[in-house]
Amino acid sequence: MTSARLAVRLADVIDVLDAAYPPRLAQSWDSVGLVCGDPSEPVESVTIAVDATADVLAQVPQGGLLLAHHPLLLRGVDTVAADTAKGALIHSAIRTGRSLFTAHTNADSASPGVSDALAETLGLEVCEVLSPVPSGPSLDKWAVFVPAENAEAVRTAMFAAGAGHIGDYSQCSWSVSGTGQFLPGEGASPAVGAVGAVERLAEDRVEMVAPTSRRAAVLAGLRAAHPYEEPAFDLFPLQTPPGDVGLGRIATLREAEPLAAFVSRVRAALPATSWGVRAAGDPAATVSRVAVCGGAGDSLLAEVAGAGVQAYVTADLRHHPADEHRRVSDVALIDVAHWASEFPWCAQAAELLRGQFGPALPVTVSDVRTDPWNVEGC
Repeated sequence: MTSARLAVRLADVIDVLDAAYPPRLAQSWDSVGLVCGDPSEPVESVTIAVDATADVLAQVPQGGLLLAHHPLLLRGVDTVAADTAKGALIHSAIRTGRSLFTAHTNADSASPGVSDALAETLGLEVCEVLSPVPSGPSLDKWAVFVPAENAEAVRTAMFAAGAGHIGDYSQCSWSVSGTGQFLPGEGASPAVGAVGAVERLAEDRVEMVAPTSRRAAVLAGLRAAHPYEEPAFDLFPLQTPPGDVGLGRIATLREAEPLAAFVSRVRAALPATSWGVRAAGDPAATVSRVAVCGGAGDSLLAEVAGAGVQAYVTADLRHHPADEHRRVSDVALIDVAHWASEFPWCAQAAELLRGQFGPALPVTVSDVRTDPWNVEGC
């Protein structure tokens, strides 16, 4: 006697995907997340593909979820009428209880993400992010000079305006005592001292950090609580350290090999396409450290040039950016089909979901080749 399989809700799958590929990592122009489907309803299976096409959707069982890397609805979509190509796919999915979810540039930047999957497929060991995303929000550091007896009021006002948060801690500040000096000029209305007389008094230097987005509010709170007509303060924009997420990866080979052999490695590891594998560089040059970026990657050529790598594997390299790069850099370029560079992510996402849900949720990777280029030259 077998026990009934426990139902998995679509919302449960979305929670796992959002944790692995946080939507906050998506580029501002991107469209990620649930396209159609009811999060409260059960999902019977997951099918994973780079693109949501009619042929791929046909492989998704009724009540199943299609997890696609590329958004179906992104540029210039103002209708999903059933007599349009994209609208027909949406209508077909909804009528049969199938759902569609997209993880795109958030999956590109996540760790592990698309470029990690590409590196693993090529037999590379990832060591760092090529173009890291800052590890937190943009911050300012404030240093305010205030009479000791007014320091607590200024702290309180700045805290109320959003300053003083570090991780899970709030009301964080640092102070040191010193001596302030100023000479009020004609037209001044000093709270302490007199016009024309040098004034010296005990002051505290109060320091704290605050999100750059709260700059105006913190300044307003500081001025309102400070006793001086013209408060003295320093404002330092801070450089946020890079995190472990972002576009592209830098990876190493277990053993160095000539560029020609590395290009053959790339060709053998990735699914065959009419685009093939193109390379630019010295075939005999030694390759041991490599940059990779799944998907279109010529926007990262400047980072690649300074990354201390001998080769860069990516897709959709255009003539002029590649030409300019080769004029100023010895880093070899290996250009593969866009679809082929991102296809390894499908297996990564499948492993993620299988590890989370096990036999309760069947997960498959679509074998439909969605690379739009399908005719090879003779």
